[in-house]
Amino acid sequence: MAELVLSTLDDQGVLTLTFNRPETLNAWTDALGRRYFDLLAEAEEDRRVRVVVVTGAGRGFCSGADFGTLDAIRSGTYDGVPDPRPNTFPTTVRKPIIAAVNGACAGLGMVHALVCDLVFTADDAKWTTAFARRGLVAEYGLSWVLPRIMGQQRAMDVLLSGRVFTGREAYELGLANRAVPGDALLGVAQEYARELAVHSSPASLAVIKRQVWHDWGTTLEESAKAATQEMIASFGRPDFAEGVAAFLERRPPDFPPL
Repeated sequence: MAELVLSTLDDQGVLTLTFNRPETLNAWTDALGRRYFDLLAEAEEDRRVRVVVVTGAGRGFCSGADFGTLDAIRSGTYDGVPDPRPNTFPTTVRKPIIAAVNGACAGLGMVHALVCDLVFTADDAKWTTAFARRGLVAEYGLSWVLPRIMGQQRAMDVLLSGRVFTGREAYELGLANRAVPGDALLGVAQEYARELAVHSSPASLAVIKRQVWHDWGTTLEESAKAATQEMIASFGRPDFAEGVAAFLERRPPDFPPL
């Protein structure tokens, strides 16, 4: 049986994970989810991995929940065992995760794009929340994420209508950092990931990621107070000494692994 998620690691610490059910536009199943989360957990512990890029095989990123699963739930015959880790699990992984949305990005697939830390999209990729057109609701925290990314009115539009929109519009709406031609997408995302892997401190990336995801639920005063403590802690790390030395010596940094 083909691997549900392909995994490749380059020499600069960029791990590329590829959803590999192209015949279904990489529709999400319990087994695919478990494998994806297992690979993220392994990446968390692997000192060689500095940044993760997630994409899809074939014409889709992830077309949402597999219709076989949805039909089993509808008919009352579903007997799967969902992963106990929540769909927001990628936000807890200490290493940056970049979604490279190469094609269909629908429903649960859109959730998994937006719980990554950055999103690059093919300009002609098809995006949709789809929930309202399936008799479902805004799933897995998307009603929390979308208004914070794109504003309440725009979030209402894409959630209530379930309309299909392109990667170019996703970029214009603020859902993606970049929209590029599809044939260049993965290379662009991986090159950006290599920039992070080579020039950014792994410890800094981990703390900043935690700050950004956590601070959405705090006040400015609380965030500033916590940041002061994090800054004091950073002064004692070798990353700080190396970052300053590399700048003064006009050379690339040699940061230790996380």
